[in-house]
Amino acid sequence: MKRLTLLRHAKSDWDDPVARDFDRPLNRRGEKAARLMGQFAAKENMQFDRLVASPAARVVQTLDAFFSDYGRTLDPHWDRRIYLASSATLLDVVRDLPDDTDMVLMAGHNPGFEELILDLVPDDGASPLREDVEVKFPTASLAVMDLAIDRWAEARPAVATLQSFTRPRDLDPALGPGSR
Repeated sequence: MKRLTLLRHAKSDWDDPVARDFDRPLNRRGEKAARLMGQFAAKENMQFDRLVASPAARVVQTLDAFFSDYGRTLDPHWDRRIYLASSATLLDVVRDLPDDTDMVLMAGHNPGFEELILDLVPDDGASPLREDVEVKFPTASLAVMDLAIDRWAEARPAVATLQSFTRPRDLDPALGPGSR
């Protein structure tokens, strides 16, 4: 059994005049949401033995805020393939994970993360959480999936169970849609 936790980057600052999307930073609301999700992960005693992440500025800043309130840090393994990746590319990243890791945190972007969850978790009507993800996988959300595999290279569609799906607004309604 392998556990894959996806953390979508927090809300970024569209008002910042950066030249490249890759360099777009978080806004204040995003930093608050990332810290809250770190607190939540600590409270739930979420464990990770590897961190693989997009090197985009908003992901780096999300992780800084997340880990500041999580209370522990992990050395990141930056993987440029995660930046704005499709589900197929993300599945390749998962398959390339070392087998001596069992609980991986992957930080990155939508729409790829949402699509990866929808590909990995069977669409058989048995998972209300999957249906929630199908509606939207918002910024700073955490999804925890257990994959019924022994080696990461065995990852394939419909092999996972979505154990939890937590959005910032689930923890603080002020971080929901329409709030600033």
